[in-house]
Amino acid sequence: MQRNRVALAAAVCLAAVSGVAWVLWLAQDSEAPPPVAQEQLAPAAAPPTPPPLARSTVELGRGDTLVGALKRAGLDLPQANALAAALRAAGADLRRLRPGDALAIAREADGRWVEASLPVSPWLRFEARAGESGWTVTRQETAPELRVEVRRGEVVNSLWDAVESGAISAQLLLDLVQIFESEFDFGADTQKGDRFQLLVEARYADGRYVDHGRILAAQYLPADDRRALTGVGYAVGGKFAHYDLEGRSLRKTFLRSPLEFTRISSGYTHRRPHPVLGGVRPHLAIDYAAPTGTPVWAVADGTVEFAGYKGGNGIQVMLRHRAGYVTYYNHLSRIGKGVRRGAGVKQKQVIGYVGSTGLSTGPHLDYRVSKNGTFVNPLQEKFLPGEPIPRAEQARFKAQAEQWLAQLNAPTAVAQAAR
Repeated sequence: MQRNRVALAAAVCLAAVSGVAWVLWLAQDSEAPPPVAQEQLAPAAAPPTPPPLARSTVELGRGDTLVGALKRAGLDLPQANALAAALRAAGADLRRLRPGDALAIAREADGRWVEASLPVSPWLRFEARAGESGWTVTRQETAPELRVEVRRGEVVNSLWDAVESGAISAQLLLDLVQIFESEFDFGADTQKGDRFQLLVEARYADGRYVDHGRILAAQYLPADDRRALTGVGYAVGGKFAHYDLEGRSLRKTFLRSPLEFTRISSGYTHRRPHPVLGGVRPHLAIDYAAPTGTPVWAVADGTVEFAGYKGGNGIQVMLRHRAGYVTYYNHLSRIGKGVRRGAGVKQKQVIGYVGSTGLSTGPHLDYRVSKNGTFVNPLQEKFLPGEPIPRAEQARFKAQAEQWLAQLNAPTAVAQAAR
C-alpha cells in the first residue's frame, strides 16, 4: 500500500518535469515575437546663441565731460548719469579725464547698454556691468613689470637730439637733467659730442613698454677734458636720491640754471659790446634766450630783497640767500604770484617770467649772482652741497654703486630705444 503511494507521487513528479521540458521545447522551437520598438528620444534643443554685443568706443573731446560723451554715443541722460556715478563710487576720478581718453561700451541687440570699460592708466581700469539693480563696477589693476635696461645718447646739435632720435623719452631726458642740474648747466655747457648713459627701471604692462621708473645710475661724459659726471641712486630713510661716487648728494643748495632747457645767448665775460648802450662793458651775467612768458625759478631757497621795475634792468627780482649770496633776475615780463619784498621763496619756485623790459633787444633772462657784494660767475661757483650718505650706510652704498655701474658699462649691455 505504502509502495503504491510512493510510486504514484513519483509518477506525478515525472509528469510535471516532462511538462516543463515540453513547454520549454515549444518556446525554443516556435518563432519569437518581434521586439517591441523603443521610441527614439530627440536630444534636448540647445539654447539659442544670443547675438553678439554691439561694441563701440567713446572718445572725449575738448571741453567734454564723460556724461556728455556718453550721451553723444547714444545713452540717455539718466543712463549716462547712472554709469558716471557708479564709476565715481568705485574710485574713478572723472575730473582727471582729458581729451583723447576713451571709454569702451557695449549694448545688446535690443539697445540696452550692458558693459563699459574705462582705462585710466596702463595699470588701472574700471569694468562696469549693468544688472537689475543698476551698474556694478570693479577695479582691474595690473602690477608693473620692472626690467632694468640701458639708455644711451649723444649730442649732435643739442640734448634734444636723443629725444628726436628715439633713444630716450622727453621725460627721461628731463630726469637726467634734474640729477645733474646742480653740477652742470645743460643750457650753457652742453657741447657737440657729449654722451650720456642711463641705467633705468623700465616699466611694462602685459609685455608692452609704458614708461620708465627710477634712474638707478647715470653718467654724463663730455666730449672734451671736462669732468665726467656720475650719479648713483640710493634710498636713505625711504627717500630715493642721487649721489656721486663718494656718497655726496648731487642735490646742491643752488641750481646751476634758473631756466630749463634754453640756450644761452651770451656767456659770462668782463668785456662784451653792449647791444643797446654800445661800447665794451662788463657783463657779469648769463643771458638765457627764451620765449616771453617762460617761467623763471629761484635757484635756491631765499628771501625776496626786491621785486619791481629797476631802470635798465627792467622788471627785476632780487633774492638773498645763505652764505652771502644774492641772485638777480632781470628783464622779466612780470613777477610771480606772492613774490614781494620780505617774502620767502623755495628752490624751483617760479618767481617771474621771461620778458624784454628795460634795456633789452629781445626776450631773454639776464641772470646774475653776487657773493658778499662781488659778482661771481654762476657757472663756476662752488655752491654748498646737500646731505651726504650717512656713515653707517657708506659700505652698502658703495657696493650698490659698483653693481649698477658694472651693469651700465657692461660690454654686453644693449641700449634700448625709447618706445
